[in-house]
Amino acid sequence: MSAALSPSLDEAEARRARAMAALGEKPDGVVEAIAATAAVTPAEILALLPAGAATQAPETAFEAIWAAMTGWGEVLFIVHTDDIVLEAEGSLPAGSEGHGWFNIHGDSPIGGHIRKENCAGITFVDRAFHGRRSCSVWFMNRKGAAMFKVFVRRDAARELIGEQLTRFEALRDSYA
Repeated sequence: MSAALSPSLDEAEARRARAMAALGEKPDGVVEAIAATAAVTPAEILALLPAGAATQAPETAFEAIWAAMTGWGEVLFIVHTDDIVLEAEGSLPAGSEGHGWFNIHGDSPIGGHIRKENCAGITFVDRAFHGRRSCSVWFMNRKGAAMFKVFVRRDAARELIGEQLTRFEALRDSYA
């Protein structure tokens, strides 16, 4: 990376300090909101979470992780941009590559086309969210934001669904 594109050490330290301060103020808040407060990326916030709260997998694991999650049953699929937080509940359909996209179609409200090549990595996130344990898989783009997230769902008592949680933990642990 050229010197013009890489942040200086002082700038990197300032970003980290802002991120740590914002995370300290609201450790169980919305990652994107914490990042916005600190003027950093969500990836920079995830990198500061305590050990075990954010487990990384390489982008080359995209299809394997997706395929594993198709067996989880109904999940919560979220796309979070500056303009919308779109939530869809359903099973993840199998995907296949074609015409430059990872295409997902099936008997589910979750469907469409993913620009898989933009995935820079996958992060398994296991942290408190507004006081409750939350487990999700974040497919991160090269800009440091989530392309989309897949969450372990909750039951009627607002507890994480046990079978999905077990599958999440096993998949996460295979990349730890």
